[in-house]
Amino acid sequence: MGYYNTALISAQRPERITDTLSDPAAWGRMVESAVGAHLLNHALRKDFQLHYWRERSDEVDFVLQKGKHCIALEVKSNARSSGKGMQAFSDRFTPDRVLLIGEDGIPLEQFLRIDPMDLF
Repeated sequence: MGYYNTALISAQRPERITDTLSDPAAWGRMVESAVGAHLLNHALRKDFQLHYWRERSDEVDFVLQKGKHCIALEVKSNARSSGKGMQAFSDRFTPDRVLLIGEDGIPLEQFLRIDPMDLF
């Protein structure tokens, strides 16, 4: 189930934020959900589609599509990223852009302030 507002996730978690921050997997899910909610809220109002891609063990967190244009986004809240899924997606679909959000990419706080349409 997806959430358009991550406050719904946070409000129902029994853990405190300090517990979530100290658990890389839990924090990663929260960060990915925040990015997804941001993208979905814009996709609902603007002219682009939002997808998730997975083939066997390769995946890309978010794929934005506007007409023939395609942007692949990977969200990483920690340094554990192989980039294997992004490479597989790029080899197969040749996206216009491939972006990393988080560690070694666009900082999360900065990404959440941008209009995703500006990525096209």
